[in-house]
Amino acid sequence: MPLFNTRKGEKKVKVTFANGLLFVETDGGKPQAFPLEWFPKLLNATDEEREDWSQTEKGIRFNKLDVDVSL
Repeated sequence: MPLFNTRKGEKKVKVTFANGLLFVETDGGKPQAFPLEWFPKLLNATDEEREDWSQTEKGIRFNKLDVDVSL
């Protein structure tokens, strides 16, 4: 299961993909899972597109895909 972090090491979430799910773990250790079928662009994305994300005040944003995930 690949672990993707943004280029900046200051991010407070971990993002992983496995078995058709997006897993997001916050700094406090609270994991959340989202079915990729909720986000068709993520479902069909390349690893490079999935790696390009940034943390926002409300969640995470996949920059190349123009997809926001609220946490």
